[in-house]
Amino acid sequence: MKKLILLFLILPTTVMSQVQLLHDGNPQIHNVIFVVGDGMGVAQVYSSIIAQGADNSQFLRFPYTGFSRTYSYDKYTTDSGAGGTALMTGHKVENKHVGFGPNGEWYPSFLVKAKQQTGRKVGFVVTSSVLDATPASTYAHVPYRKQFDTISMQMAQCGFDVMIGGDRKHFLPENRKDGLAPLDTLAARGYNMAYSIDELAALHGGKVCALLSNADPLTEPSRGRMLSVGVIKALELLSRGNQGFVMMVEGSQIDWACHNNDTAYLAAEMADFEDALRIILDFAQRDGHTLVVVTADHETGGLTLPGGNVEQGINRMSFSTGSHTGVMVPVFSFGPGASQFTGIQQNIDIPRKIMKLLGILD
Repeated sequence: MKKLILLFLILPTTVMSQVQLLHDGNPQIHNVIFVVGDGMGVAQVYSSIIAQGADNSQFLRFPYTGFSRTYSYDKYTTDSGAGGTALMTGHKVENKHVGFGPNGEWYPSFLVKAKQQTGRKVGFVVTSSVLDATPASTYAHVPYRKQFDTISMQMAQCGFDVMIGGDRKHFLPENRKDGLAPLDTLAARGYNMAYSIDELAALHGGKVCALLSNADPLTEPSRGRMLSVGVIKALELLSRGNQGFVMMVEGSQIDWACHNNDTAYLAAEMADFEDALRIILDFAQRDGHTLVVVTADHETGGLTLPGGNVEQGINRMSFSTGSHTGVMVPVFSFGPGASQFTGIQQNIDIPRKIMKLLGILD
């Protein structure tokens, strides 16, 4: 009995010190990998768990889970501009806005702040255009998410260490109304450029911008493991040195598959997402100082799973809409500080918690 009493006397002090350490900025957190499954709700996740078979899904490796409320500043159902901005900046904005508040405020992302305030390397890897709403939310400030001429120039000037995705055409003067050439700006700023997966794999240092398709990237598997190869290369480049890094990874086309109500497309994109999660979690597990947070900007398609076969890894899927929905989306976390992301939270709480853990001022 005395031993039990001693444990209860000691435990609160230990727990309180850990909580205080986490809230003050956990010194064990060297890196943060923030992963977004665009349009990925609970049904999309569970379909992937079933499809992976047995207990093989990477989602089952996360010790902490929660939910995120996704409504935007002005709408019950968010779009990806407002959803991405909430996740990257900690501010709700109007639909279609990117890093741009209702009164014209410019909201910097936690990636920008991590670079400016802590000197960490920063970057992103996506399977969409690098100018799409979610990646743009990490560096851009526009009142309309389709202002690609402005967004591409802001990207060329943002100073990120690694930027991997698609859409070379918007960086060429012949495809722009302003006649500018963001590719020249990137070159002047010392970026090593890659226009194919092979060219990306051959780069081994410096700042990297990889525009791996002329327009939007192809679907999986036609794009050739672009997400996994991009994540491997980004981890290689960003983890060099001892300053730490913050990286955003997006499985962009989960959303596109659900907009199309295409179950085969969705299954391929979720399998691709699982492969990237495996690489990320293996890195975090080896490293021991990397926080991984996975969530979605919103759910797309109103997906339900009315039936299937667990043993055979088969899902029967049904969509209720071709648009976004307003339901809560899951949050998964792994590594130091991961316990802070449980429960039901606002989407804007997630980046604010990351910033607090890193000691970044909002």
